[in-house]
Amino acid sequence: MNKMRLLSATAVLAFGMSLAACDSAAENEVESQAEAIDEMAETQADAIEEVDPAAAEMIEDSGEETKDAMEDSADAMDGGEPG
Repeated sequence: MNKMRLLSATAVLAFGMSLAACDSAAENEVESQAEAIDEMAETQADAIEEVDPAAAEMIEDSGEETKDAMEDSADAMDGGEPG
């Protein structure tokens, strides 16, 4: 399971790097931090999922919402379109 997550994260990173040429360094840094926050939330949710599925889902949702808000903010840094 962890190998699959690592491969997925690597694929996302590679895709992100291919798009990074259009973004500023500051925007890339914010987006990188946003992705790290989302991954951390997913890891925390996975750790408690069997004990408290509702809390795990809330943690995942919160991480995703934080990531989306940070990415939208980063896109606005260069006047770009969010998403």
